[in-house]
Amino acid sequence: MKILNTIAVIAIIYSIVAALYNNMIRKSNKGGKPLANSIFLWLIPVIYLACSSFLTIIPAQECGVVITPSGVKHQTYSTGWHLIFPWYEVQTMDKTAQVYTCAKRNDVSRSDPNYKSYKADATQSETVWTPTIDGIKMGFDISASWRIDPEYAWWIYDNVSETDGKENGRFYWLEENVIKPKLKSALALTTSKYTPIQVYSTSREEIQAIVFEKMKKDIESYHLFLEQIDIREVYYNSDYETALNQKKLEEQKALTLVEVTKQKEELKKQAEIDKDIQILTAEGEAEALKIKGASVSSNPKIVQLEWISKWDGKLPEIMTGDGNGLLLNLDK
Repeated sequence: MKILNTIAVIAIIYSIVAALYNNMIRKSNKGGKPLANSIFLWLIPVIYLACSSFLTIIPAQECGVVITPSGVKHQTYSTGWHLIFPWYEVQTMDKTAQVYTCAKRNDVSRSDPNYKSYKADATQSETVWTPTIDGIKMGFDISASWRIDPEYAWWIYDNVSETDGKENGRFYWLEENVIKPKLKSALALTTSKYTPIQVYSTSREEIQAIVFEKMKKDIESYHLFLEQIDIREVYYNSDYETALNQKKLEEQKALTLVEVTKQKEELKKQAEIDKDIQILTAEGEAEALKIKGASVSSNPKIVQLEWISKWDGKLPEIMTGDGNGLLLNLDK
């Protein structure tokens, strides 16, 4: 297109210069070779301008909607060059993915004078809080990626309001009146079937997939495609989180007490076993002494045999006498 514009401009400039030069030669009567100033040079820009008035270019990543005097034409024009009557109006619509995010605004204070404008930003909303099966509310930072169906861009243009005359106002309207409520609804219906622990950890991916399928069906009637759902973060209610942490501490204390009790029971069992061993040992020794005493009483020579069995072959250094207190030192 730029090349054609350049050629047309050059042709017009050349025709004007040629006309002026030729006129100057005629008036001066000095002769000279006039520049070619064919009628065809004038026809080039004229034909181009006539054609360009019918030529419409739809940029990449966009699609075109034509508004005729009788209304919106039921046809979408894709990226490229199209011949359209110059008295028709052509509007373009973005066909690329849009991202709507619900997330905690840590960087914006409610005292900020611009807080309301931040809150009104249609590309982002605050964290979504939905109840679980236990009635405990959980907070979600979640994003939905969506785009229009290019084939039905004309329908969206014809049926969706352009909010407050903003640029891409129809996209703002779709986000505030379709994407946001459908996302919240699908999320609430899904999380109501799970416990807080499942929502927070074990079933997050499953919840994300269910929300995607439900929301995808809900926005089809508006000729919108859902590309992706991303659960970015999950929060506990502050009171519930405090209670949960306290419960975890109590459970940990209880587990500690159980372990201490188990250890004491094991020590008690071991003490009882040691006691039983000592009793059995003592009873065995007493029984052995009893038997030995009975044997000595019935047979005194057993003492002599016991002495002989334990004698190491050496004579004693001192021996008692005959009962009158006489001691004999055998070494001497």
